[in-house]
Amino acid sequence: MKQLVRFEYPPELVPAFRQARRLEWLTIAYLISTAALMYLTMGQSQAMKTAWFEDLLSLTPAISFHIATRVILRSPNEDFPYGYHRAVSIAYLCSSVALFAVGGFLLLDSATTLLKAEHPTIGTVVIAGHQIWLGYLMIAALLWGTFPALYLGKEKLPLAKQLHEKNLYTDAEMNKADWMTASAAILGILGIGMGWWWADAAAAIFIAFDIVRDGFTNLRQAVFDLMNQAPKTVDDQKPDPLLDRVRETLAAQPWVKDFTFRLREEGHIYLGEGFVVPTEVSDQLAQQLEDTARQIEQLDWRIHEFLLTPVRELTKQERA
Repeated sequence: MKQLVRFEYPPELVPAFRQARRLEWLTIAYLISTAALMYLTMGQSQAMKTAWFEDLLSLTPAISFHIATRVILRSPNEDFPYGYHRAVSIAYLCSSVALFAVGGFLLLDSATTLLKAEHPTIGTVVIAGHQIWLGYLMIAALLWGTFPALYLGKEKLPLAKQLHEKNLYTDAEMNKADWMTASAAILGILGIGMGWWWADAAAAIFIAFDIVRDGFTNLRQAVFDLMNQAPKTVDDQKPDPLLDRVRETLAAQPWVKDFTFRLREEGHIYLGEGFVVPTEVSDQLAQQLEDTARQIEQLDWRIHEFLLTPVRELTKQERA
């Protein structure tokens, strides 16, 4: 069985890949410390509870990234001739499902609390002989959940685009959700301190809406990727401009009378095939097919394999 020969990142992207792995290890350590601080200071605050759940959930993309990046390094074999690149797509799906499901749970839980008009209270603790309002400790824990998350997300975004890593991009979005969650929770706690009992649950609902929205967007794209949708960009999920470059390359071949093609995503790489109607059948046809396929593969590192097949004609619906 034919196996993919070239199966991983080109040498110029290896430093970016290593940097992404370092950032994900740092993210795991940071999120564990944040979740521990929030658990110790949670009290009865709904917003703190929501922020704590959100931080635990945020571990999913980072952990799945490390698992997937170990799996994809395996070489193709008889059982997996295309390699293990779809481990990236599966990791992306797991992160998206977790994000959407927990966001939905938190939204329902917070809305129920608000409708029941439950009045949360924030007590005091005694530290070194001094009685301190627990809200101050909550706010201190939440501040730790804002600025480092903002930095990590900013560092990951360009790496995700370079490596065409949608799971890494989802993690960067999760970091954005982290600092938004923490900021909203701080407002909720301050609201309780001012006697606005509804502020805590309202802040939690605001946070949950944002989590559900991000979860739905990423879950939809993860499912579409597994259904072999035409490749999309990492950041705004628009049709990849690389499709136009492939089309222009085929159209520029003087021996090609008509053509069509398709590409699909296998994790962070692309595989594809084209169907061409030659102007004439000659002894050079096999060499022309091979040269053009290699030219397309050299357009971008993400195209790991592109196969060309000669056909007699194409229908109107089949043309590129």
